[in-house]
Amino acid sequence: MPGEPGCQTEPVRWAALFADLEAQLDAADQAALAGEVADRSRREVAAQRVLDRLRAAVGAELVARLVSGVVVGGRLASAGPDWLLLTSSSAADALVPLAALSSLSGLPALASEPSTVGAVEARLGLAYALRGIARDRAPVVLGLTDGTTLTGTVDRVGADFVDVAEHATGEPRRTAAVREVRTVPFTSLAVIRPG
Repeated sequence: MPGEPGCQTEPVRWAALFADLEAQLDAADQAALAGEVADRSRREVAAQRVLDRLRAAVGAELVARLVSGVVVGGRLASAGPDWLLLTSSSAADALVPLAALSSLSGLPALASEPSTVGAVEARLGLAYALRGIARDRAPVVLGLTDGTTLTGTVDRVGADFVDVAEHATGEPRRTAAVREVRTVPFTSLAVIRPG
């Protein structure tokens, strides 16, 4: 009967039950959305390459630790598909092949979209940068992954090697000054600096 004490509590229990169910559904929706966002973020990070992070970090101060044990620091001036260029007011510029990196410090979490790399930019690899150095006949100091250092002038650049005419630092490349011409595979290059 409507006047009995048990009849008034029924609508209150139903309202509380549906409010609780609605709250559970909202919580489940929020958890699913958070999981989807986290999963999407993980997928986006999984698609990133070091180059994408470097392209977004031009101008940042970085410290590069090389497989040779050498540490190179400076402002990231540019990055190609397989190299980076660090500049510093207190040290010589450093062209570093990505294959020679052990780790990087100072790299922001931001990244460029991989699909934004243009066809021309994708072709500007280490060989292209080294050919520019060879064309300028600029003396260089090459740090190798085994820790040795070569000084001289880049004579030729192949698809995966560089020929270096070794001569004294500060001396122009002259036939009489060349001690030896060495062929160095790109995989052995750790850092290239002006000589």
